[in-house]
Amino acid sequence: MDVVVTGFDPFGGEPVNPAWEAVKQLDGLTIAGARVHAVQIPTVRFKAIEKVQAAIKEYDPDVVLCVGQAGGRMDLTVERVGINCDDFRIGDNEGNQPIDEPIVAGGPAAYFATLPVKNMVAALVAHGIPARVSNTAGTFVCNHVLYGLLDTLAHDSKKRRGGFIHVPYLPQQAARLKDQPSMGLSTIVEGLKIAVEAAVANPEDDKVTGGTIC
Repeated sequence: MDVVVTGFDPFGGEPVNPAWEAVKQLDGLTIAGARVHAVQIPTVRFKAIEKVQAAIKEYDPDVVLCVGQAGGRMDLTVERVGINCDDFRIGDNEGNQPIDEPIVAGGPAAYFATLPVKNMVAALVAHGIPARVSNTAGTFVCNHVLYGLLDTLAHDSKKRRGGFIHVPYLPQQAARLKDQPSMGLSTIVEGLKIAVEAAVANPEDDKVTGGTIC
């Protein structure tokens, strides 16, 4: 079994992206019997998902897990859904800033992740790593990649599974930005290993609540 794990390059003026700093440490590892391939993707509309699609073609993975930075979040957030909307509050790394534009013209309004979202969260929490289910991946390039990935997999003859995890700022980012939560790199790396293991080992999700009241 093969797993592709992707992480974005830095964006928004940040010198590092915790997603890639963590993901690159997984490259070449074997987790739950699965070989992990780490791929950096650009924080650029359309080019990001094209790089993911190229990685799928190159490595023929059974599981694809994309990882992105979510400054302001306190824990690892496993995304449940990607929506067919690009509405960028800031420009991407090539200055693209679409407003209310579809990611895939004529595509469904949304796709649900096909990884065991709740099981992944439960595994993380059981190992003492803060985690929760997230019901929004935003409307920036992270959501663009999640939706684009799930659309790609929906039209793929191989039954691959895919999803997305957001990670917090690193401590060095939070120290500079002030009043922002953070998580140490070693904790993020360990969390991603646990998440990959849960994704590989559990083709079906747990039937437990992961919802919110509002």
